[in-house]
Amino acid sequence: MRDRGEFLFTSESVSEGHPDKVADRISDTVVDAYLAADPYARVACETLVTTNRIILAGEVRGPETITKEYLAHLARLAVHDIGYDQEGFSWKNATVDVHLHAQSADIAVGVDAAGNKDEGAGDQGIMFGYACTETEALMPAPIYYSHLILRRISELRRAADSQVKGLLPDAKSQVTLKYIDGKPVGATSVVVSIQHVEGLTPADVKEMLRPIVTAALPEGWMPPDSEFYVNPTGIFVIGGPDGDCGLTGRKIIVDTYGGAAPHGGGAFSGKDPTKVDRSAAYVSRYLAKNVVASGLAERCTLQLSYAIGVSQPLSLYVDLHGTAKDVDEAKVAATLRELVNLTPRGIREHLQLNRPIYAPTSAFGHFGRTPDADLGTFTWEKTDLVPALKAAFGR
Repeated sequence: MRDRGEFLFTSESVSEGHPDKVADRISDTVVDAYLAADPYARVACETLVTTNRIILAGEVRGPETITKEYLAHLARLAVHDIGYDQEGFSWKNATVDVHLHAQSADIAVGVDAAGNKDEGAGDQGIMFGYACTETEALMPAPIYYSHLILRRISELRRAADSQVKGLLPDAKSQVTLKYIDGKPVGATSVVVSIQHVEGLTPADVKEMLRPIVTAALPEGWMPPDSEFYVNPTGIFVIGGPDGDCGLTGRKIIVDTYGGAAPHGGGAFSGKDPTKVDRSAAYVSRYLAKNVVASGLAERCTLQLSYAIGVSQPLSLYVDLHGTAKDVDEAKVAATLRELVNLTPRGIREHLQLNRPIYAPTSAFGHFGRTPDADLGTFTWEKTDLVPALKAAFGR
């Protein structure tokens, strides 16, 4: 994203009931089931959801106690929690097919630790992390507020005394912000599309959502009514997997920085933490966030790269976008490598990733979330490297 001048920038989010996010949730539920039974289980689970059908496929290595019947049961529970009990997609009636099989021995021999060989990366790839001072969460503002709008709608939809009766799980939001000299100053448009029961009109839904969106945005940022679009196509009754097929890993920009930063291309959900697509993207965010939180820069983009079967990263790149004074980017990169072991094993141990903590990541973004000490979730959002970084740079 540019630093100077005046421009508009847009990011979108999708709710936990979006078909692709239903698939992500089921895939991450499978990961959690295996890690709960064996912290060192291997999982690569893809899910497809469509009209009253759920299909799981992929590779696993873990306890035989995790049966196909148990995974089908967990898939139904995930759908139930999201809130789908509709004629075209119901947690009760959907057919669940489980086609998971053993992990390839060729992959395992390159990844597993043996003798003097440390555990290698599960695949080649590049992963990016990003942080900036636009929000308290150190996330880009457009994606942050897009997520926040949908999170608040979800919370209200699930409440016993719901203020949004008639709204259903499938939803999307889109926020366009105006930037002046690289800083967001207000929203020029907001779009929300949300599934609803028959009988509600677009005007009904718009009035239901107006106070939620207004409260989610900073004071004075709400766009004019003509730029507040709710269900622009009109009625949205048929939604979720009954309306569109959903697949794991199709919302990678929603999951990360909303397009404000580069993306390496790998999806997260359905993968155990030996897969660097997931764990290295998490540690990249962790490192970038700590650089910004320590006051070394207002923005930080960080890239890691790996080769399958090789433990150490091939590269670590840091870009502070000209927002730092008297800070050498090469020294930042070298300091980060000293502070954190960036091998797959080192990342997992530092961030405590070998635990069943992934289902909560499957909606509303993997980054910019609040760490939960009790649940052990979102450890990559901690800023515990700040003291060491400040000391290293005399701050």
